[in-house]
Amino acid sequence: MMKHAAFRSMGVATFAATLLWLAPGGLRFASAQTGADDTTGANSAVPIPRMADGHPDLSGVWWSGGDIGGAGFGGGRGGPRGAAQGDAPPSFTDLYQPWAAEHAATLSDKDDPTLACIPTAFGTLSVRLWNVGAVGQIVSTPKFVVLLSETYHGFQLIPTDGRPHRDDIPPAYRGDSVGHWEGDTFVVDTTNFTEETWIFAEGRVSFHSDALHIVERYRRIDANTLEIEAVVEDPNVLTGPWTVPKQTLQLAPFDQIMDLNCSGVETQILMDAAFGVSP
Repeated sequence: MMKHAAFRSMGVATFAATLLWLAPGGLRFASAQTGADDTTGANSAVPIPRMADGHPDLSGVWWSGGDIGGAGFGGGRGGPRGAAQGDAPPSFTDLYQPWAAEHAATLSDKDDPTLACIPTAFGTLSVRLWNVGAVGQIVSTPKFVVLLSETYHGFQLIPTDGRPHRDDIPPAYRGDSVGHWEGDTFVVDTTNFTEETWIFAEGRVSFHSDALHIVERYRRIDANTLEIEAVVEDPNVLTGPWTVPKQTLQLAPFDQIMDLNCSGVETQILMDAAFGVSP
C-alpha cells in the first residue's frame, strides 16, 4: 500500500516525518482489501445492524471517508480544525486554569509523550477511537465492546452490562472504561488515567491530571454512519467541562485495520537533539 502523501505539520520536520511513518497505513480502497464489502455511500434503506439482544451492532472499521493525506479525508467532520477560523468551539487547552496555561507554556514538541510511543488520553483529531491516527475498529460482542486503534496499537475493553469501574487495577494511559446502553446509544465512562499522556499528539501541548474523566456517547444512525459525542472533565486543570464537537464517522470499505507498531527508534534523533545529547 502507498504511504501517506502528506501529513499535518508537527511543528518540527523530524516529528512530521516520524508520524508520517507511523500514521495509518496508506490510502485504502475496497479493491485492495480481502474479505471486505463495499459499504461506502449513505444508504438509508439498509437497516442498522443489530445484535441478538436488540442493541445496535457498532462493529466495523470507522474513518472520516479517507485516510490522512488521501481523497475523502475529513478529519472526523466536526473536529476542532474543521470549523472556520474564529468559529471553532473551545478546545481542551482553551479551558486551562491560569496555572495550567502557564505550565503549558513551558512545554513544546519535544515533550510530546507520543515521541516515546505513549498513546494519547483522547485523540489528535478529537476521535478517541482513533487515538493518534485517523482510523479505528469496533468489535461488538454480547458482553463487551472492543475499541481498537490502528496507530499506536491501542485497545479498550468495555463491558456493556453497567458494572462499576474496577478498583483493582493501576492507572493506565487510556484509563478504565465501563459502558451501558441508553436506548440505542452506547455510553462509555472512562476514568483512572495516568498523568503521563497528553489529550492530543502532534506536538499540541495538552497535559492533564489523573482526575481526567471522559464520557462518550456512540450512536449508529444508519448502516454506514456513526456519531460520537463526548464530554471531558478535569477539575484539577480545567475551568469547566470540555464538550467535544460531535464527530461523524463513516464505515470504511475494508473490514480490518492494520498492525502498526511503534518502537521509539524513529524519534530518538529528535529526543537526543532536544536534550543536547551528542551523537
